[in-house]
Amino acid sequence: MAFKNIVYDVRERVAVITINRPERLNAIDADTSVGLREAFTSFRDDPERWVAVLAGAGEKAFSTGADLIAMAQEMREGRGPRLPVAFGGITRDFECWKPIIAAINGYCLAGGLELALSCDIRIAAEHAQFGLPEVTRAIIPGAGGTQRLPRVIPTAAAMHLLLTGGRFDAAWALRFGLVTEVVPADQLLGRALAIAEEICRNGPLAVRAVKEAALRGLEEPLAQGLELETELARQVMRSEDAREGPRAFAEKRPPVYRGR
Repeated sequence: MAFKNIVYDVRERVAVITINRPERLNAIDADTSVGLREAFTSFRDDPERWVAVLAGAGEKAFSTGADLIAMAQEMREGRGPRLPVAFGGITRDFECWKPIIAAINGYCLAGGLELALSCDIRIAAEHAQFGLPEVTRAIIPGAGGTQRLPRVIPTAAAMHLLLTGGRFDAAWALRFGLVTEVVPADQLLGRALAIAEEICRNGPLAVRAVKEAALRGLEEPLAQGLELETELARQVMRSEDAREGPRAFAEKRPPVYRGR
């Protein structure tokens, strides 16, 4: 599959989506945002792909956020910044209940961090650097950083990062739960794929229902969240996979899930 500035690689049930602009530290321009939206839409709509891994090409960066050079050029030409889709493709107005794992290699700054925050699981290389430096340029994060970061890490830590515009290392990110694992750079993609494969051993419909229940439930009072959980559980229990799981357990064999 061909997407602008994106490499889309299939590893059995896993889609590996790579931002491919290493010469720009994987900065994201309008074309790249469109490419990401198209790649993730393809993943979401493909019944054969159950988990995605998002990475940045090269050794230096996951993404440094918006391509300010491209934005400045457009403004000089009187075109203004083009925003055909949400920044990074998935930071707004994109619903996908399949799991997405961010493999963060190097710089993860500004919109790059906001893109990572749009993923469900984040793991980082030891040399990864994180930050939302927008306030140092008298602007604010505009792709969900002010909303997602305090939902992911403790409020005090989020405010420290947001208000100082400072940069923090992988150890800081691990300590406050921004990432769940830190590994050597040469093991990063392999570890992300291992997590993806672990998820793929589970019933895919159940996995998607769990993600939907957890994320939608965050926005609801507990009583409404429990109602949502009950309704999704009913839907999953009607699936073929829900019958296969207990049957495989009783027969002492690995389950064979088909996503239906």
